[in-house]
Amino acid sequence: MELAFRKDVPLEETWNLSLIYDTEEAYQADIAKLKALADEICEKYQGKLTTAEAILSCLDKYEEFLILSGWVSNYAGLAVEVDYLDGAALERDRRNQAMFAEIESRLSFIRSEILEQPEQVLEEAVSQATRSKGYLADILREKPHILSAETERVLAAFQQSFGTPYEIYNITKLADMKFPSFTVNGKEYPLGYSLFEDDYEYERDTEVRRAAFKAFSDKIRQYENVTGAAYNACVTQEKVESRLRGHQSVFDYLLFPQKVNREMYDRQIDLITEKLAPHMRRYAKLIQKIYGLEKMTFADLKLPLDPDYDPKVTIAESHKQVREGLAVLGEDYVAMIDEAYEKRWIDFAKNQGKCTGGFCSSPYGKNSFILLSWNDRMSDVFTIAHELGHAGHFRAANRSQSLFDTDVSGYFIEAPSTMNEILFTQHLLKSSEDPRFKRWVLGSLIGNTYYHNFVTHLREAWYQREVYKIIDEGGSVDAETLSDIFRKNLELFWGDAVEINEGAELTWMRQPHYYMGLYSYTYSAGLTVATQAALRIQREGAPAVEDWKKVLKAGSTLDPLGLAKLAGIDISTDKPLLDTIDYIGSVVDEIQRLTEEIEAAKG
Repeated sequence: MELAFRKDVPLEETWNLSLIYDTEEAYQADIAKLKALADEICEKYQGKLTTAEAILSCLDKYEEFLILSGWVSNYAGLAVEVDYLDGAALERDRRNQAMFAEIESRLSFIRSEILEQPEQVLEEAVSQATRSKGYLADILREKPHILSAETERVLAAFQQSFGTPYEIYNITKLADMKFPSFTVNGKEYPLGYSLFEDDYEYERDTEVRRAAFKAFSDKIRQYENVTGAAYNACVTQEKVESRLRGHQSVFDYLLFPQKVNREMYDRQIDLITEKLAPHMRRYAKLIQKIYGLEKMTFADLKLPLDPDYDPKVTIAESHKQVREGLAVLGEDYVAMIDEAYEKRWIDFAKNQGKCTGGFCSSPYGKNSFILLSWNDRMSDVFTIAHELGHAGHFRAANRSQSLFDTDVSGYFIEAPSTMNEILFTQHLLKSSEDPRFKRWVLGSLIGNTYYHNFVTHLREAWYQREVYKIIDEGGSVDAETLSDIFRKNLELFWGDAVEINEGAELTWMRQPHYYMGLYSYTYSAGLTVATQAALRIQREGAPAVEDWKKVLKAGSTLDPLGLAKLAGIDISTDKPLLDTIDYIGSVVDEIQRLTEEIEAAKG
């Protein structure tokens, strides 16, 4: 079935951006206010940040500017994410980006001037600060890597240009690619990006599923060179800035804002590659056996464990299920879930030009906005639980901290979201003793939560690391190199359990995460913390829940080590990760046991 255009989808399945601005006039008024604030800050403070009082007064105004800029950029940017075919929305978003690049260039003096002050003035500012203490601490931490005021101004002016590779990637993927239909046994099937990723990858008919994979791969291959060039431009720019800022490597530059070291980064990739692979190979073989496949290919890995047991779920039913599944987090959390559904925080619609995947954006002082494409599957319910984890996190942090203290490390950012997936699973397991239902729930946990975060995104992370090694040594990458790396990556993890069929190597073309620095590995990092925290809640109940609420409220006042410690987890060692891998193995063991029980009952 052909995807609808955005104008034709039901209103109730779309998010309500009027929760940010209820009129165009209000939006334009805040743009005018932003410009006036920037003018005021420049006029009142530029060249005058010589005392603690002036610094703190300036940062109060700067926070006000940043809050407004978040509202304005989300209002325009989110309209684009649901319809890249809307030329007017794209143009408005680009105008905003140009405006912000110009203003941020002018305001770059704030950080530069603060860092020029004597240590005594800075210490006094930190001691007196309330809302900006975290911001001041962070820029002091950055001091060795700050460039001259003029250089910082120039770099800020180029921020829109630095985002061009990602824009090219999205336009290529979401606007330029037009997928032809494909035919199996005389029947014609429509094809599109979201149709493939949301439907055909889970298709039970092997001929249709594999034919869709081939047709999809053949199409995206036509765009491999422009996509490869865009990505090379992105990573080259990151390397140039890392060198300008005096970092020893591009890895150090990208990990610096996450407040984690190279050991913590490499640990996630190396241990999961080595220790998790045997468990996932067993899982792949189990899928192969259940479906009676002569061979297991990359195109078959997302099949549900039980081909005849995949309950359909309506949007209304998902509300009830998520509400019940996350009730352990308290009445306030449940109230937020109700508000998300009732006030249209969530964009469920499937339409042409819409961004694939799912995300949650949480502008400070406003509600969150959640994007996904609804397909009536339980996997969509897991996605909603996941994204509501982000919403709950930032609602708590935004209400408890200043905007400056809500920029949570990327290493930790996926912990609250994946925690919700595990809590939802625990709830479902308690709701029935039926072996088939339990196997389906555990299969969803492995096939959705852990496969997505510990396999899909972890393989992306392995691939990224290889790319950055090349870039760090002064090299460059193109489509052929990227495909070679990704094929080697998949072969390393799956061994002889899965045939890496032609087209699998193009997986590097399908994810936007590569344009966001070292982000992919953080899914497994966050899920490691989430797994251990969820198991603690399962064991201890209320005390563990209260500790988790403290974590959510803490925002970025603690680094990842501190946040995990607040939840009762020590991520300075490899134990939490090894324990999580063992837990995944135990879930696969239980799935195998339940399969044997189900088959025995059939006689």
